[in-house]
Amino acid sequence: MTAYALRVRGGAAIVAAVMLGALVLPSTALATPSTSGTGQPAVCPGHEAPPGPPAREETVVVSPVPVPAEPVGGAGLGACGDVLPAAAPAPPPVTAAGWVVADLDSGAVLAARDPHGRQRPASTLKILTTLLVRERLDPAAEVVVAPEDVAVDGSRAGIGPGGHYTVRQLLAGLLLRSGNDTAMALARTMGGTEATLAAMQARAEAAGALDTRPATPSGLDGSGMSSSAYDLALLFRIALRDPLVRETLATRLVDFPGFADKPGFLLSNDDPLLQSYPGALGGKTGFTDAARHTFVGAAERGGRRLVVALVRGEQRPTRMVAQASALLDYGFALPAGSSVGTLVDARPATPQPPVPAAAPAPAPDEPRTSPAPWIAGAVALLIVAALATAAILRRRRR
Repeated sequence: MTAYALRVRGGAAIVAAVMLGALVLPSTALATPSTSGTGQPAVCPGHEAPPGPPAREETVVVSPVPVPAEPVGGAGLGACGDVLPAAAPAPPPVTAAGWVVADLDSGAVLAARDPHGRQRPASTLKILTTLLVRERLDPAAEVVVAPEDVAVDGSRAGIGPGGHYTVRQLLAGLLLRSGNDTAMALARTMGGTEATLAAMQARAEAAGALDTRPATPSGLDGSGMSSSAYDLALLFRIALRDPLVRETLATRLVDFPGFADKPGFLLSNDDPLLQSYPGALGGKTGFTDAARHTFVGAAERGGRRLVVALVRGEQRPTRMVAQASALLDYGFALPAGSSVGTLVDARPATPQPPVPAAAPAPAPDEPRTSPAPWIAGAVALLIVAALATAAILRRRRR
């Protein structure tokens, strides 16, 4: 074989290798974990969905809610461990897998641990149910309880079939006694469980609570259920803007009607923060075997109002209310200007990649994709190889 043929074949081999590389690169790119703009994973490993073992109610495998390309509230909130201001002291020891302490008024996140780690919310999800009730139902409207409303597991406010209650009274049962029965009655009044869950999902997404997927109106475990410390703090902050919600959460005792031959009774508030923490504005507890203990609450001190949310905690060696209190103390001790992120007021806009003006519209079943970096690299290598081959041919002609 002549030297010329070797050169030509060598140039052709370069072109072929480059083209082969271009064909192989897409699968490699697809296998690369998605990252945020900071170069860090957009979600902590294994945190796309709450950890196992699954709850007995999780009878269907459901894909996790999509992970945003950038952590909601700021890049720093994508961290898997503690997120603290510069020079801040270590936070108090707590058993919660995730927590957030934030300024209730400005939305500044003062400190956090794994804020976007997905966990089961248990009854703290009732805050999202509350938002929907306040936007859709008249507090004075009367609801007649149906038998299916009380055929529910877990904590109950004590409503009964045929009983007459106002929406305001059912809301008190929902927030003060964590009534799963009142959650079901309110969901039925808003169009049924499925319609209520769809509306709750839409409300969470509109608020920017993108880690949240409701599976039940009450917070009882169900397939696909998830939330996060960040989302619970965000939703509670929104809820506390409502005067009726603030008033209800701060109520210690309320007259509650009976039903049939059952007399009325006093409904008491089971929020331990309200009973023990000076300046407490109210809170909501939650527990299931799979979710473990959850809590969200708020307090005021020295003109500052803070919200705290904890997920997947344990009552030992320290009770959850003591852990929440310690985190509130920690937040109040931090300078007012401290911030590691923000509780957003609405879903962040999703930036779209620019589309070339001359590019044809994709077919209906063809997803739009932005040019990947490997394409530019492959084209550059093809150009270099082509130039090298052309140079060889010119030298041969001479």
